[in-house]
Amino acid sequence: MIELENLTKQFGTRAPAVRGVSLRVADGEFLVLIGESGSGKTTTLNMINRLTEPTSGRVLIDSEDVRAGDAVSVRRKMGFVFQEVGLFPHMTVGENIGITPRLLGWPASEIDARVHELLGLVQLESAAVASRFPAQLSGGQRQRVGLARALAARPKIMLMDEPFGALDALIRDELAADYRAIHDKLGLTTILVTHDMTEAFLLADRIAVMRDGELLQIATPRELAASPADDFVKRLIEIPRRRAEKLARAMQSA
Repeated sequence: MIELENLTKQFGTRAPAVRGVSLRVADGEFLVLIGESGSGKTTTLNMINRLTEPTSGRVLIDSEDVRAGDAVSVRRKMGFVFQEVGLFPHMTVGENIGITPRLLGWPASEIDARVHELLGLVQLESAAVASRFPAQLSGGQRQRVGLARALAARPKIMLMDEPFGALDALIRDELAADYRAIHDKLGLTTILVTHDMTEAFLLADRIAVMRDGELLQIATPRELAASPADDFVKRLIEIPRRRAEKLARAMQSA
């Protein structure tokens, strides 16, 4: 479904933000890009839908170079969910979700039906929230609306940049699990950026570890835990283990 070929991005005279990244994401796969801040994972994600153009290398979708067509058309075929959601404050929930189908010329009745369908999919009551404005919703509700908006035009690919990072822990876990179920139900191909290895292990089919703009290792969670490529990867995967051990000790002493 998605192929990155020697993808590189350099801003000005600084060291490349992304350097020679090559990987393939299969149809229906859930891939997590993980790394520290500044590792190049968000820049890599942005090059896939042409929010950022590569300095060199290629992005292929279904074997077609994304730069062969119009950038806006490329983006409309993909869903994109940001940490800050980015809902239009002057539009209702229903209008926010329906904006891309409207730009694509869908009939109003089809848009209304899709809005109702998606609100149910992200576990929001259509009658209660469709006519509200984003400021009237909780942070978790706004992120669910953002997810619904990204799914509105029935994309095959979902790109997600720290989509749950600003949420409270309980809401974050619930929404992450709900999205994984949606991914499986709809047969989506998802690339999710995070810095949380616990989240990566719980969600991913495969995990791609980045550092200083380079791809260090790509493997299933089980393979990554069994055979980390270097000390940096080993330290990353020890984080959830240490948390689990601390939690177990805390619960025993409680």
